[in-house]
Amino acid sequence: MFWLVLVIASLLAHTAHAQEPFPSRPITMVNPFPPGGQVDLTARPLVGALERVLKQPVVLTNKSGAAGAVGMHSVAVAKPDGYTIVMTVPAITTLPEVDKLFGRTPNFTRADFAPIARINADPTILVVNTDLPYKSVAELLADAKKRPNEIVYSSSGPYGASHVPTEMLLHAAGGLKMRHLPTTGGGPATTAVLGNHAAFWMSTTGPAAPHVKSGKLRALAVSSASRHVHYPDVPTLKELGYDVEYYLWCGLFAPKSTSPAVMTALRDAVRKAVQDAEFKAAMDKIQVPIAYQDADEFRAWWDADSARLAEAIKRIGKVETK
Repeated sequence: MFWLVLVIASLLAHTAHAQEPFPSRPITMVNPFPPGGQVDLTARPLVGALERVLKQPVVLTNKSGAAGAVGMHSVAVAKPDGYTIVMTVPAITTLPEVDKLFGRTPNFTRADFAPIARINADPTILVVNTDLPYKSVAELLADAKKRPNEIVYSSSGPYGASHVPTEMLLHAAGGLKMRHLPTTGGGPATTAVLGNHAAFWMSTTGPAAPHVKSGKLRALAVSSASRHVHYPDVPTLKELGYDVEYYLWCGLFAPKSTSPAVMTALRDAVRKAVQDAEFKAAMDKIQVPIAYQDADEFRAWWDADSARLAEAIKRIGKVETK
């Protein structure tokens, strides 16, 4: 009888837990990069908006390392209950492709994640320190042609969301060679240029915007197909004759196998959060337009974007970063 009581109690507890409304406790949103980059600048105001929608705490946690692989892997292997999600960038696509390139078993693949929503999809913007003489991309690349491997550019990490478009530009410019200074994220990459440790980097508009506005950085080009709404006077790389089109998007993902009911709750919450007035104001402040896509639309777009990026990684090949 005693064991029967224990079994019944256990079943009742399990049933109560299974019927527990989502969310009924805090959600952790992982940022796999250091503070100061595009994910950080997007996630911080979004967690506030989500808290107002969900009526539960949403805790932003930085788990940086290995160009974002550490944080993304932590979510890939997390319990698929909706209480651990990740906001990340195209590195979720490129890092597994790089592992394949080097003959390594990927720490995670795209199949390990369930898309929740895309929040924005901004081009990168080529910015240089205004102490340097470059007034155009042509001047920068002409100097690089004269001095192979002497000009230094920074990035948010090897094969990351700023390294890839830079290598795409150097390839499009005829295979020019520059020195790569990889850092651990958008904040450190910006600091490297501000401190003249690097001449330029392909920044997202968020980290670059305040420094372009203050006159410390000069914007020379954007990587989108059309000009950026906040930088109408800055030409696209395609306008300048370089066949480069690249976007740094921020998207939210849950671990695969997260239940449809939980995914629906997360999708509905994010859909409402991106309409939050404070979130909109925060995105406008960093000059990053919201480009929201719900899970189904985002998955289709992600598939196409991943195909483009996989091809770019194969073409770039094994890049020496030191």
